[in-house]
Amino acid sequence: MRATSALLAVLHIVRPFSKVLLDPYGAPKAASSKVDTYIETSFKTPNGVARPDGMIIVEQGKKNQWTALVEVKTGEAKLDAEQVNGYYEIARERGYDAVITISNELQPAPGVHPTPGIKVRANSKVAIHHMSWFMIRSLAVIEHDHRKVSDPEQAYILKELIRYLENPQSGAFEFTDMGEDWTAIRDGVRDGAVDKKSPAVANIAQKWDQLNRFLALKLSSDTGANVQQLLPKPHKDNPTKRSQDLVDLIASGQPLTGVLRIPDTIGDMELSADLRARRISTAVSFDAPADRGNKAKLTWLMKQLESSHDSLIIEVWQKGSRVATTTVPLSKSREDTSILLPPDGKDISRFRLVLNRDMGVGRKASGKGASFVESVTSIVIDFYDQTVSKLKAVVPAPPKAMKPSDTPTAEPKELEAGWPEVAIAESSLDEA
Repeated sequence: MRATSALLAVLHIVRPFSKVLLDPYGAPKAASSKVDTYIETSFKTPNGVARPDGMIIVEQGKKNQWTALVEVKTGEAKLDAEQVNGYYEIARERGYDAVITISNELQPAPGVHPTPGIKVRANSKVAIHHMSWFMIRSLAVIEHDHRKVSDPEQAYILKELIRYLENPQSGAFEFTDMGEDWTAIRDGVRDGAVDKKSPAVANIAQKWDQLNRFLALKLSSDTGANVQQLLPKPHKDNPTKRSQDLVDLIASGQPLTGVLRIPDTIGDMELSADLRARRISTAVSFDAPADRGNKAKLTWLMKQLESSHDSLIIEVWQKGSRVATTTVPLSKSREDTSILLPPDGKDISRFRLVLNRDMGVGRKASGKGASFVESVTSIVIDFYDQTVSKLKAVVPAPPKAMKPSDTPTAEPKELEAGWPEVAIAESSLDEA
């Protein structure tokens, strides 16, 4: 109740924050829209009285009104599908627009609710949306620290919400736990004994996508940019296929993979977790400068890796090659850049930088060592801070205009006596 009250009060007062939070769900977007919020509204139903945790009404003028019921969980509490479906029916009967659920659970993918059993009719005007507390906090940080709320009182109120949500007693947590099935599946993959039909495998597949979503939100909060988890095209509109493909990877012992896109960086960040080898890695690929030779390309690269860790792996690729031509640790490359040159002297087309580390094996944080989530989060943040954020693509120089003195001139030829050049030109114009 405290968390619900704090959030709804700030949505009512700080319009820039309510815009960024509610605009994606269809609320009126005008900055002048009025936002009203209510706690524990009551509705009579055939089964008694239903009491959602809150209600949000956004009004733009007299005719454009958007209404959503809100159900909130904090701490380890999970959303109840039957309860949420009941609120959906209330919203449908009364012509409301949405039901919004809030908990510490993250969506495995955009538009996919983390609670099994949520039912929405195919042609329904009522939508069910989910927000994690970490997403709410991240958007609040972006709005306050990066976009800067102009009104000082609203900025102060938003900062107080952030401070509240960062306190563990608020019940708003980061993603830290791979779930109760983690240990069994982790060990099963290493031993080659995983039943792909087990619900536990599907749970870990969902947790992996939630971890990727958490990393995107964390990087968004840190950078102020809209970091996105990229999904393969066949998975974007088919969550079932996405889940099944991840289950197949886990059952076969192949590494779990993910991709994060950070705006204005030189390339997408690739993420891999090999549960069998208990190794994690992150990488970025990018084109080499096309306007210089191989030695100059390597000089350009090495200057940008001054703050990178010595264990970083540099892969050099030639055009059209299916494997890296050379693969060398950064520590050795610093001693002698020439070891990165292709042996056959062919042109370098692109580079790939890879950072590898041992995987944390624990289900969640403890004093015995880094957990899986902690180790993955750490390598992603370090790789971005030390390497990806330092890389800048080469911008080709604009073409130079020719100076008058550079323009080739021809010596004028003497006209043959009686050659009617001017007369011909005039005649041609007359005919045109």
